[in-house]
Amino acid sequence: MMGERQTDSGPGNRARRRAIFAISAFAALLFGLFAWQPDDLYLWIKAFHIIAVMSWMAALLYMPRLFIYHTDAAPGSVQSETFKMMEQRLLKIIMNPAMMISWVLGLYLAWSVYGFRGGWLHAKLLFVVLLTLVHVHFSRAVNAFDRDDNRRDARYWRLMNEAPTLLMILIVIMAVVKPF
Repeated sequence: MMGERQTDSGPGNRARRRAIFAISAFAALLFGLFAWQPDDLYLWIKAFHIIAVMSWMAALLYMPRLFIYHTDAAPGSVQSETFKMMEQRLLKIIMNPAMMISWVLGLYLAWSVYGFRGGWLHAKLLFVVLLTLVHVHFSRAVNAFDRDDNRRDARYWRLMNEAPTLLMILIVIMAVVKPF
């Protein structure tokens, strides 16, 4: 393994296997919790939901930073190819699984605890849908960068870096303050 770079296929395959193992372990843990039915199941689900949301947000905040630096790299350069790999791994190994887990556990909580009732919950869900659209936009950008077809400049990605932050603030206010 000496001399192996992170851009080689070996580290990528190992990262993929670790991610699959982690997601499988997480799913097994959730399955075990539902089978066990502890009195505090709600708190366990809520904790895992928060962990997933934090992971999703970390990825959403990091991805546009990668895009900013990637726009300055010449297409086909070693630097550009490295950014492509970083973006693909971030998307597939962290961002997509974290989003899916956030949605599944969030919808479970919205249904089991609140019965999908409450103006604040509807507003929160709207903001989460908008956050998911930002996620989809970033996913498409990863594909565009992968094809060396990025049509946006670094300034655009700096502005897009603010979208997840703004939506996160609104979502947290809805979840904690429940203003209506």
